[in-house]
Amino acid sequence: MAMGTMITAAMALAALNVLLLVPLTVIWVRNYSTFRTTLVLGLLAFAVAMLAENVIALYFFFSMQSFYGGAPGVQKAVLVLRGLQFFAILVLTYSTWK
Repeated sequence: MAMGTMITAAMALAALNVLLLVPLTVIWVRNYSTFRTTLVLGLLAFAVAMLAENVIALYFFFSMQSFYGGAPGVQKAVLVLRGLQFFAILVLTYSTWK
């Protein structure tokens, strides 16, 4: 996999994470307003933190491409971490919708 392709894949995974986290945040806001439990508040805090992290990551992907361009090891690590994060958020989304 070419280095440019790895960063593009990492960017795509960050965008997919945002797309999954937005509805999760909406669901957990509704649930918190209904149930007012600390568990739902914790899930909501998690979603907001992960949403902010992924939006900031997308900003840096677009604004600092040269930062990632010179370090193949960093690109691989970013891709693996984005992939793991996507899997975790996907599982959480599935279980929330069930």
